[in-house]
Amino acid sequence: MDSVGEPDQAAPGLRRTLKLHHLILYGIIIIQPTAPMSIYGVVSNAARGHVVTTILIAMVAMLFTAVSYGRMARVYPSAGSAYTYVGKEIHPLAGYVVGWSMLMDYMLNPIICAVWCSAAAQNILPQVPYAAWAVAFVLVFTGLNLRGVQTSSRVNALLAIGMGIVVVIFIAYAIRYIALVARPLAGQWLLPFYDPSTFTPGRLFHGASIAVLTYIGFDGISTMSEEVENPRRNILLATVLTCFSIGVLSAIEVYLAQLAWPARNPFPEAIVDTAFVEVARRVGGRLLFQLLNGTLMIANMGSGIAAQFGAARLLYGMGRADALPKRFFGAVSPTTRIPRNNVLLLGAVTLVGTFLLTFEQGAELLNFGAFIAFIGVNAAALVHYKFRSQQKVRFPFLSPLCGILVCTFIWLNLNLNAKLLGAGWIAVGLLLYVVMRKARGSIAPEFPS
Repeated sequence: MDSVGEPDQAAPGLRRTLKLHHLILYGIIIIQPTAPMSIYGVVSNAARGHVVTTILIAMVAMLFTAVSYGRMARVYPSAGSAYTYVGKEIHPLAGYVVGWSMLMDYMLNPIICAVWCSAAAQNILPQVPYAAWAVAFVLVFTGLNLRGVQTSSRVNALLAIGMGIVVVIFIAYAIRYIALVARPLAGQWLLPFYDPSTFTPGRLFHGASIAVLTYIGFDGISTMSEEVENPRRNILLATVLTCFSIGVLSAIEVYLAQLAWPARNPFPEAIVDTAFVEVARRVGGRLLFQLLNGTLMIANMGSGIAAQFGAARLLYGMGRADALPKRFFGAVSPTTRIPRNNVLLLGAVTLVGTFLLTFEQGAELLNFGAFIAFIGVNAAALVHYKFRSQQKVRFPFLSPLCGILVCTFIWLNLNLNAKLLGAGWIAVGLLLYVVMRKARGSIAPEFPS
């Protein structure tokens, strides 16, 4: 473990002004209040309804993992990343595998966002073909990142508030529709949790393996460690409470959607990606349909642009550290100061991906990498607090072990194709690891922290 010296009293530092409620709000902004809506149809078809139950199962896995992230943020407060935790506590090669898996997530996120935005745009202008929309959105993502355009935290907060208002409007319309039109009978109120006519454990846990996408991004709270009052307490609490808050809000949203549109039959392929906005059309008519469709499209555009931005910087960091060929990946445009090569490469990958992958395939493959990171962080927390740290914490063995077991079980329920493609990606990363290590002598390439 690297030692940390005493801070220079004369050097300016970040102000510790953020309180617990600020962190929770920040976490909700990262994940977005509309998180389950984009994946609703895919999860519903995979689990034959039971979306509420999959959201809650995924929440259990994320709560254990959130505890581990919060604990590891205490140990490495200025380098909040899964590959740092795993590389330092377990082995550099294990950290590299986690980092390589995270790179796959960064690259897949713009793809699934472009796929969803293209489907949503066809709801507005169905006469324009999917291919045209896909090219347009990829050009927008790539063009803005080439210009270095980033959304400010204030704009992100305003967008999250706007999404929250739209969620409240949907909930109000859904309650009205359920009370006046659907009128579920006594037993039908529980069908979103358990429908004996469609339930199978395999489908349920397969759905849960996709539903984890609802919570992706919660680990970003750990990056605020240097600006938080009492970070040893508040980072952990905020991470856990953010996951819990998003889980409860998401469960309410999909519960009302399932009561309004019982999901005993799968959604047709033509509307599966945008199934939630079709539910909005049923409960609130064309106005709510267009409002929610536009809101989710903006949310996915923001996520896609940000993910491509993050991936370009990660590739740049890897190139600068000689984990990838430095001349290409470590280059920066002298005029815009942007890693242009990386942005263009990612734009090309995103464009190809929008035609090769469906939203479901991309989401499952993304979760393949995410679960590897989650399992790794739980393992790192177990090793550190059970065997290395002198600091006493509650359940140093039980909590991370439960996280490992639950995350591994859900990970195993991913689609076979996702597991095969993910394993292939890791194999490529390991081959690169060996090649770069030989090129650099005995020093192993590392991901930047």
